[in-house]
Amino acid sequence: MASKKNSSSLGTSQDHPAVAAIRKSGAGKVKVACSDIDGVLRGKYLHRDKFFGAAEPYPGGGFGFCDVVFGWDSSDQCYDNAQVTGWQHGFPDALARLDLDTARHVPWDGNVPFFLGEFVNADGTPYAVCPRQTLKRVLKRAEKLGLQAMTGMEFEWFNFAETPQSWAAKKGVGPEPITPGMFGYSLLRMADRREFFNALMDDMAAFGVPIEGLHTETGPGVYEVAIAFSTALEQADRAILFKTGAREIGKKHGVMPSFMAKWNAALPGCSGHIHQSLSDGKNNLFFDAKSPRKMSRLFESYLAGQVACLMDFAPMFWPTINSYKRLVDGFWAPVKPTWGLDNRTASFRVIAGSPKATRLETRCPGADVNPYLAMAAVIAAGLHGVEKGLKLTAPPITGTNQGAEHIPRAPRSLIESTRNFQKSDVARDFLGDTFVDHFAATREWEHRQWQDAVTDWELKRYFEII
Repeated sequence: MASKKNSSSLGTSQDHPAVAAIRKSGAGKVKVACSDIDGVLRGKYLHRDKFFGAAEPYPGGGFGFCDVVFGWDSSDQCYDNAQVTGWQHGFPDALARLDLDTARHVPWDGNVPFFLGEFVNADGTPYAVCPRQTLKRVLKRAEKLGLQAMTGMEFEWFNFAETPQSWAAKKGVGPEPITPGMFGYSLLRMADRREFFNALMDDMAAFGVPIEGLHTETGPGVYEVAIAFSTALEQADRAILFKTGAREIGKKHGVMPSFMAKWNAALPGCSGHIHQSLSDGKNNLFFDAKSPRKMSRLFESYLAGQVACLMDFAPMFWPTINSYKRLVDGFWAPVKPTWGLDNRTASFRVIAGSPKATRLETRCPGADVNPYLAMAAVIAAGLHGVEKGLKLTAPPITGTNQGAEHIPRAPRSLIESTRNFQKSDVARDFLGDTFVDHFAATREWEHRQWQDAVTDWELKRYFEII
């Protein structure tokens, strides 16, 4: 099981209980993985002897991982505009180090031991474009303020009766949802794929990814999950493991999950909501019993930062071409930097009540996010508000976006949001120039791939008539 510890340093002692347990168990191999820029886990099996070497303390330890994982896209096409990695450097090995506090076993893979890692430079300093390191950089900023970020992620995603082979044969057209119709919170639809549904609950819990709630959503074959609240780094680990784990569990049940933001124009998109609060290690600092709204001044400044900086970090929670197809007026996805009191039509939903439950739900991100980067973005924006002591001057919206009439909407394209991100002083302050420039280059590349593509929409619209 994963440790509850959220340390800013890697657990790398050979005396670590996880290492001792593997020595004692006689396990012959260990599975390891790290996140690439797009939030795809890239990993491998290590022989036990190789693992023990990788688990040694700094300056030893770690293992080589080709830095192409930051030099190609989700389809393994190499960027032509990256500076950190690329053909000009020869794609050498980058050094990946394991966080032994992420130890768990994979219940659907023979209980093989599993660890998450992150990338470091030869001198042990953080690798600037590693997503997990990017989140840790933001969390260190919070620690300097005496604050600990607590978060919880929710994902909506569609499930299809497909395999990689059947989907390839369909050439990307006409996936078959596992259930028909619009039937949210349906016990009946849960029963249609009972084994898969229960495996998600049970196997994820055994994998150190506890699920607080799982139900069907509105749409054919769509589910929503809420991952149990935790410290931010632990939550991002759980979130990226959930997305990969759901796909692997799905293979055993003839199900292909898709976390695409919007797979069908006629159906709702898929969100990746992030719940947040700040703690001093004991108390929820967002709660203030004396405030009419039960919101502390800290909470108001944190929220003001997110309202002010939503567009600065936009490509980190809308990272793909498809992300912007979800941002349609009149659907559930909010399209403006608005806030409201328990209002699901706002980008920022304030849930204020008890000391335990008071929190912010940022509803902008889609399910296609890299959890490390989306979480880094929302926390950085909030901390900017805290550091600057921003006042929450914008009034809350009411009803369905009432009060948002004169607020500019979000960009409708990845390239527009990327240009805003690249020019943002706030993003550079919190994330560093190297990360901002590299991530912006990867999004510009993604935009160009879409520009060069000929889609079925174009064929249907122009092939015969124009």
